[in-house]
Amino acid sequence: MELLTHALRQRLLANGASPGDHVPLVKLFNPLGAATWLITELDVDGDTLFGLADLGFGCPELGSVSLAELVAVRLPLGLGIERDLYFTARHPLSVFAHAARAQGHITEHPDHLAHAAAALARAPAAGRSRSPP
Repeated sequence: MELLTHALRQRLLANGASPGDHVPLVKLFNPLGAATWLITELDVDGDTLFGLADLGFGCPELGSVSLAELVAVRLPLGLGIERDLYFTARHPLSVFAHAARAQGHITEHPDHLAHAAAALARAPAAGRSRSPP
């Protein structure tokens, strides 16, 4: 499976070119493990993705990952990293990061995301950037 279609690449590049707390466009995952990535941006180099990474150790974090490295991962049974074809996000990355830190893993549970969104709405907006609270 192609991890990023041309249309997704274009949308991720547009996000990478504009500052902001973007809604994740892509969810990548290890079909045999706990690793998950929610991706919001692609750098102009065409390889550096930015988003929320959860490698399954209880410490989800914001950061960059190489698309080439994800594509190169070879798992048992001939599998590789996959894209969730049905993923649609309604919250910006800061909400997912806040909920993930509270839960110890990336979560899409509506209650967890609503709680995180409410907590961020109460927090002062000053100083918000790529590093949500």
